[in-house]
Amino acid sequence: MISFTARSSQYAAATAARSVAVPSPLVPIIPSLSAKKQILVESPAPARPTTFLAQGSLLNTKASASIAGSIQMRFAHTDVQVPDFGAYRRDAVKKSNQSSRDSADARKAFSYLLVAGGMIPAAYTAKIFVNGLVSTLSPSADVLAMAQIEVNLSEIPEGKNATFKWRGKPLFVRHRGQDEIDKECQVDLSVLRDVQHDNDRVQDPKYLIVIGICTHLGCVPIANAGEFGGYYCPCHGSHYDASGRIRKGPAPLNLEVPTYTIDGDLVTVG
Repeated sequence: MISFTARSSQYAAATAARSVAVPSPLVPIIPSLSAKKQILVESPAPARPTTFLAQGSLLNTKASASIAGSIQMRFAHTDVQVPDFGAYRRDAVKKSNQSSRDSADARKAFSYLLVAGGMIPAAYTAKIFVNGLVSTLSPSADVLAMAQIEVNLSEIPEGKNATFKWRGKPLFVRHRGQDEIDKECQVDLSVLRDVQHDNDRVQDPKYLIVIGICTHLGCVPIANAGEFGGYYCPCHGSHYDASGRIRKGPAPLNLEVPTYTIDGDLVTVG
């Protein structure tokens, strides 16, 4: 008895098929088979060229290309003339059998002197460049001209107020008489909104110098007007005395006194 077991697919490990055959004198188990053996002869493929070689006369170049490899190109420069730089070399280093250390100090001194000589015009050029750059950040000539103003006090008569333009603002210069000076010095400081004595607002009692801008909303007051004979702002009714101090109205502060110096009859504001 002969058993056959077949395994297939993913269920081969779990399944098995068995077939039982009983021999008989009439029916053989396995019929006889006759097979003829065939011999196959493969003819080789024709040879193909795998490398190509090309040679050109330009620069004596050779190039080869292969189906299985990359392109190769060879350059043969056999006629290149090496230039002679002897004319550019110093006499101390032209001899190949002589050490260059003996002349190193002299050669370095010349190099250092050449570098130092080049640094002088370079520093001067940098100075000009920096000055030009800084000058662009400086105020212009017209702004500098408005920074200060000089007024001749002798040209202003007593009891009059002169108006000048300083830094875009009106500048009041008032020549006060002795009666005005005495009147302003005798004012009770307790009645003032912005307490300040007359002597603290002037350098010379005869001349009052203030900026003519109302401290309320920036209007320009009128000189020799108002209830106190000093300055009057008609916009909102602010009254200032002959010392520029606020006496009545909505203005919170006195008229500003700029920085100035008096040299004889010449006053410099700013």
